[in-house]
Amino acid sequence: MASMTTTSAGRIPLIAGNWKLNLDHLQAIAFVQKLAWSLKDARLDFNEVEVAVFPPFTDLRSVQTLISADKLPLKFGAQDVSAHASGAYTGEIAAGFLKALDCDFVIIGHSERRTLHDETDAVVNAKTIAAVQSSLVPIICVGETAADLEEHGPSAVPVAQLTAALAGIASGSNVVVAYEPVWAIGSGQAATPEQAEQVAAALRAVVATALGDDAAAATRILYGGSVKSANIAGFMRQPNVDGALVGGASLDIEEFSSIVRFQKHVGV
Repeated sequence: MASMTTTSAGRIPLIAGNWKLNLDHLQAIAFVQKLAWSLKDARLDFNEVEVAVFPPFTDLRSVQTLISADKLPLKFGAQDVSAHASGAYTGEIAAGFLKALDCDFVIIGHSERRTLHDETDAVVNAKTIAAVQSSLVPIICVGETAADLEEHGPSAVPVAQLTAALAGIASGSNVVVAYEPVWAIGSGQAATPEQAEQVAAALRAVVATALGDDAAAATRILYGGSVKSANIAGFMRQPNVDGALVGGASLDIEEFSSIVRFQKHVGV
């Protein structure tokens, strides 16, 4: 059994909360304050787990100012990024802008972006390159639909998506991968820990091929899709699952705090 302080390879677990289209900047300030207080009251050791929130673009400056001023031990990032550094791209947000706001991470290729905004593997790759070039850590989302699962099995589509996303990325680059089976997102029906582990292991092999063995050993692979405090422990027991990308449950401070404190549920 791996230590619950780090994963089997010494990777610090990451619990990321994707707020999606929720909370304005004033609500974000109140939420982050309450989250920090909740985790402090629970005596969470932030050396043992990294906690990050992903607010809408309009909240980022407020969250940055709060975290910086109050020296809160939280990380934060954006939910999307442009493939372009600047220019006539109305509504786009450049990676450099996010880095100037001290963002640590950016989510790229979430299934909602792929389906609702027709983002292709090529677009995801271009955004990943843009993030890495600006020293942002991309959280690259991959996952299969129910139809994909039936036709191709559990890992073929995520492996193909990640292979495409990492094309042209320099060896040793710092990335995070999030396996989010589309059939599980928002459904209340999560993948089993064994399913998540099978795909996570295949994804780590892709990272090894694309970025090298050292990068693969250091890369955190998250599970996302109906993550709750009641099921997080099962995922975190798996040797290749290093955290979670949490959607709806990340908007509930008590529930999200409980997910962050997964070590209390895992046992030995």
